[in-house]
Amino acid sequence: MSAKIIDGKKIAEDIRQEIKSEVEVLTKRGIIPGLAVILVGNNPASRTYVTNKQKSCHALGMKSVLIELSEEVTENELLEKIKELNTDSSIHGILVQLPLPPQINEKRVIETIIPKKDVDGFHPINIGKMMTGQDTFLPCTPFGIMEMIKHEGISIEGKHVVVIGRSNIVGKPAGQLFLNENATVTYCHSRTNNLSYYTKQADILVAAIGKAKFVTEDMVKEDAVVIDVGMNRDEYGKLCGDVDFEHVKTKASYITPVPGGVGPMTITMLLSNTLKSAQNDFHHRQQR
Repeated sequence: MSAKIIDGKKIAEDIRQEIKSEVEVLTKRGIIPGLAVILVGNNPASRTYVTNKQKSCHALGMKSVLIELSEEVTENELLEKIKELNTDSSIHGILVQLPLPPQINEKRVIETIIPKKDVDGFHPINIGKMMTGQDTFLPCTPFGIMEMIKHEGISIEGKHVVVIGRSNIVGKPAGQLFLNENATVTYCHSRTNNLSYYTKQADILVAAIGKAKFVTEDMVKEDAVVIDVGMNRDEYGKLCGDVDFEHVKTKASYITPVPGGVGPMTITMLLSNTLKSAQNDFHHRQQR
């Protein structure tokens, strides 16, 4: 038996159609959702991501602003640019493309973006709201994972979810979102002893460690749901995930491919958060 492949590209496309309709409604009311992306330096991977974000914005009728700063920019100059965007009423979402050069404190940058424009969902206030189950902007990749699982009709409540990876961007928030949906969650990471002891217990296994084909068939329980967040290159330079897809798919009940799984969902949820910010802005203006 082979696992059902979760088509992230198709799910993302369906969600984008819904976003596009909502954008049209807002535009008629005089608000065009606007996303500002700040790109520091000339990292080729970052540039590719930013280009994709811009294209996606335009395709859905959103406004997209790209601000390019040199690799040598000072932290102060960057923070001033963010403060400017914080007060710009045509911008509903601000995103600073990571990684940043060493002279810039990432934490300070994230905290300078006001929470209501933090469409990446990284501000401590938004993280706190997520932890306590309040309505907020959710970090895009974990948000995308939850949407995929719900789209497939996979039940979460009471399931054992094992997350490999504890980054602030994916691992930690992903586990928290599953917890919010009444799953039992185990976090594993590079210091976990006897990792496969835990992964073999997972009803839903989330791999977010950044090691090509790290999760092998013998680490996965029969009929588990396997979500692969990895984006790596194999020995032939081909794009692959953290999961040994070809072998694991014979054992899992559902699996996400790389590419075409979690990836397309991440940018889609960023657009969803930007739309939500613009809608919040519209309702706020109505109440004044």
